[in-house]
Amino acid sequence: MDDALLAALAKTPLFSHMAEEKLECLDFLKAGKEIWLQPGELLVAEGDPADFFVLLDGELQISKKVGDSEMVLGSHLPGAFFGEIPMLLGTPFVASGRALKESHVFCLEKNSFWQMMALCPSILQQILRTMAQRMQNIEAIAQGREKLVSLGTMAAGLAHEMNNPASASRRAAEELRETAKILPALSCKISKQRLAPEQADYLVQLQHEVSERIGIPKTSALDPLAQSDREAELEEWLETHEVPEPWKMAPILVEAGLDTQWLDGVAEHIPDHALGAVLNWVAATMTVDSLVNQIDDSTSRISTLVKAIKSYSYMDQAPEQEINVHEGLESTLTLLGHKLKKGNIKLNRKYDLTLPRICAYGSELNQVWTNLLDNAIYAVQGNGEITIRTAREGDYLLVEIGDTGPGIPEDVQKRIFEPFFTTKGVGQGTGLGLVTSYRIVAGRHKGDLRFESKPGDTRFQVRLPFRPL
Repeated sequence: MDDALLAALAKTPLFSHMAEEKLECLDFLKAGKEIWLQPGELLVAEGDPADFFVLLDGELQISKKVGDSEMVLGSHLPGAFFGEIPMLLGTPFVASGRALKESHVFCLEKNSFWQMMALCPSILQQILRTMAQRMQNIEAIAQGREKLVSLGTMAAGLAHEMNNPASASRRAAEELRETAKILPALSCKISKQRLAPEQADYLVQLQHEVSERIGIPKTSALDPLAQSDREAELEEWLETHEVPEPWKMAPILVEAGLDTQWLDGVAEHIPDHALGAVLNWVAATMTVDSLVNQIDDSTSRISTLVKAIKSYSYMDQAPEQEINVHEGLESTLTLLGHKLKKGNIKLNRKYDLTLPRICAYGSELNQVWTNLLDNAIYAVQGNGEITIRTAREGDYLLVEIGDTGPGIPEDVQKRIFEPFFTTKGVGQGTGLGLVTSYRIVAGRHKGDLRFESKPGDTRFQVRLPFRPL
């Protein structure tokens, strides 16, 4: 990749923070290609396989064929990126893009796109955040929009969900950098203490012990009062033994589960003149180990979310295939995690794990699970239970999603499968979720979608045939 292209990418909002990313985060750029378009030239046509694009210069118009005419959906100016929606949905382009003037475009194919999503948290956040905003503008395009709307809802939550581990990882990396700077000086201080060979051996043993303590998950945390008392005890011990800045060290030791008895053990092996240097070194070592664990936890969470997105959209897989419904349900639950965590919602899983795989359109069924679970979450209003049950009923596989919300009023039950009818407040429902779900279950899968509802007990039941489609 030449310097001119790299400079052009760095000017776009998406890649403006490239210098702050890890080097491996930028490897995906090498696989990209440049495209130059003349006015009127087509970049992508409706139905083309999805790629990810960044407009470096020029202007592109996005349109969709409706009947015999072209409906203009919008336009993109320099700095804009697009193609993320069909990438995440695992679908072809649903609209066409044509140059309005001479244009310069950077293109990433799907493998490089997913590499970027997995390795670059800041870019992943921005893509999800932008995608969530775009979903709001797409809602009125066509009845097939419901899949985009449901993914947009999750994208908004994912942008928030992704922010937590990404921010934690960045903070931990900054702290780790600062702590790593002082470790050599602390080690140098210890070397000047002229410790006996057995005392030096004890230090090695102490380092292993501390690292193991940091790596052990905490089974129980101290309540705030007990933690404050423990810190006061350790601070007093450190002051008595003339250890510098005891107020800084005490919280670190308490966080590692250490107490005055442990300090007494260290003091038995280390002479008084070297105790301060040794404990400062121990505290810094514990801080480094703790920060490394934080970074590992954060990146693992990001990896889990990216994996859930790929699983949800059945990326790299045929549209129709043998699927495990439990995997689809779990991917959907992961992507709706931000909503399930609000309030006091109890989730019950009653899975029949002996159920065989079925031939189905996996990404479309995931849209059904999204609609039904999102409705259940809305119904309980942050306080109640949601139960997912799977079972065999003759020649059908049953997926039942129930909630303990107020139920569906009898006078509207006969209307809930009508297009654009919703019981949610203004701006909270499209009125197409259940219509689309019914079309997917009954039309695409020759199955059945029905419900039972009374106050405190609403159940939507999806029955899918075991026979081939």
